[in-house]
Amino acid sequence: MSNLPWWALIGALLGVLIAWSFLTDQTYTVIIGRLKDGLLVTVRVTLTAYSIALVFGLILALGRIARNKIIRNIAIFYIEIMRGLPTLVLLLYVAFVLIPGFITGLNAIGAQLTTVTSLPLIVDLGTTLNTIRTRDVPNEFRVTLALILGYAAFLAEVFRAGIESVGTGQMEAARALGMGYGQAMRTVILPQAIRTALPALGNDFIAMLKDSSLASALGVEEITRLAQTYASSSFRTFETYNVLAYMYLVLTLGLSLVVKLLETRLSRARQRR
Repeated sequence: MSNLPWWALIGALLGVLIAWSFLTDQTYTVIIGRLKDGLLVTVRVTLTAYSIALVFGLILALGRIARNKIIRNIAIFYIEIMRGLPTLVLLLYVAFVLIPGFITGLNAIGAQLTTVTSLPLIVDLGTTLNTIRTRDVPNEFRVTLALILGYAAFLAEVFRAGIESVGTGQMEAARALGMGYGQAMRTVILPQAIRTALPALGNDFIAMLKDSSLASALGVEEITRLAQTYASSSFRTFETYNVLAYMYLVLTLGLSLVVKLLETRLSRARQRR
């Protein structure tokens, strides 16, 4: 009985009571209807960014522990820089510096392609590159890219810690059986490392979900932006931000409970071994 998450049960009961009051109050019903589309945007940005950041973070982690000094130092440099930047600053930098600079580079390449050759395919490619404008890049893409670049660094450290938690004898045994380094890492080390890192990976997913609210700074119509817009137009700030806070709490506390249950199951699985 002592292992039951009583805080979650009490929170769920309060959440049900609050939800009931929201659904029975016409004002809250209208606000929920206004914010529901933003909830889909929040979930889409978070899931897309996290899925790609997981892959990028794993690549960075492998680079972080690589024997090649150049690869290792490049990975360390990237991880330290990205972990040192606030998420909002990174978002603004990606949106207003990195992407415009990249588009300018594409335009320059396109201009060169149209002048150095007369081949129709190359000329068409150059013309296409030269006509791309910064405003053509959606703000939702900019936010997603910023979250990917930032959280990949944090996930890389999670993966690295998981890999280093596996005893060195595991790799030595795999290599003694004739496995190459890549095969041993893929079939022996990484499965164990990922199981160890799962709770921390879940915590980073929750953190990314909360940081997705920063997308409102670029005008992306996720739930925070829609709440700001509705509150300023209706002057229902109290009710609007109550709904906004409740939505985030439902998402984050629900995910926290899943992470907690996952940690419990992993702990029991280790004890059985």
